[in-house]
This record gives sequence, structure tokens and C-alpha cells, in this order.
Amino acid sequence: MNRKKKINETLKKRMKKANAKLNKSTKPRYISKAERAKLDEEAAQVTETADVTSDTTIDNNIESAI
Repeated sequence: MNRKKKINETLKKRMKKANAKLNKSTKPRYISKAERAKLDEEAAQVTETADVTSDTTIDNNIESAI
């Protein structure tokens, strides 16, 4: 009985590991502190550029209306 039980346990373990590899993890990817700072800096630059562009567009619209 013990031998059968042991074999079944090892087979179940193998199946469990195989199924775990097939299923994708829902856990989000880790982002390091330095990488987060870099992303924040890039986002700040993009918003700054967008603000300057929108200000320029508004100024151009005002000048053309005059």
C-alpha cells in the first residue's frame, strides 16, 4: 500500500507542477525603485512638453483670431 501511495503522490506532484507552468501568473511584474523613478521622470517630461505645446497652440489660436 505504501508503494502505491508514494507513486501516486509523486505523479500528483508532477501534474501539479506541470499545470502551474501552463497557467500564467496574475501577479504584476516587479519594477525596481530606480526604474520607477526613471518612469516618473519621463512622464513628467511628457506632461511638461504637452503643456508647452498646448500653450503654444492656444497662443496661435488667439493671434489668428485677432
